Amino acid sequence: MPAAAQLRTLVLGGARSGKSGYAERIVDDGGPVRYVATARHDPSDLDFESRIDAHRARRPHSWTLVESADGDLATILGLTGPATLVDDIGTWLTAEIDDADAWDRPRGTVEPRADALVAAIADYRGRLVLVSPEVGLGVIPETRSGRLFRDELGVLNQRIAAVCDEAVFVVAGLPLVLKTKGQP
Repeated sequence: MPAAAQLRTLVLGGARSGKSGYAERIVDDGGPVRYVATARHDPSDLDFESRIDAHRARRPHSWTLVESADGDLATILGLTGPATLVDDIGTWLTAEIDDADAWDRPRGTVEPRADALVAAIADYRGRLVLVSPEVGLGVIPETRSGRLFRDELGVLNQRIAAVCDEAVFVVAGLPLVLKTKGQP
């Protein structure tokens, strides 16, 4: 297998930073791509549905779509497949907290699910690109649920970055390489 085929990359960025577009560009080498969408559809949220539609419209039709709501993300990553793009870890975490009814429960309630995801990423042997929001650059959220999400995602991002070969921070559509293969 070529070295690039065994590369795990974490792409971080703020809202509207260009992180998804960047991730789509680096995963697309002309071969097959499995796109794992973590967003859950909510027909009552027209704004979010339009965001999902915009992502869908810019992806090549040849890419295979897998909805993480249709299965466990760690299990999906355990299946051999073509180059895989997961977009994004923040919406996955939100769904996990929702499913566990953990917004008012102690921090760490979804840690076993996060552990399984980090292990699946560490064990992944193909080309893998993961998109995640960077949430640690803003003010401390006013609400408990906002702080819970920020704290849980911040720790999860650190854990994922530790097992990835590369980490890139995207600002204004421009990539800033944080870690390259071979760096701790």
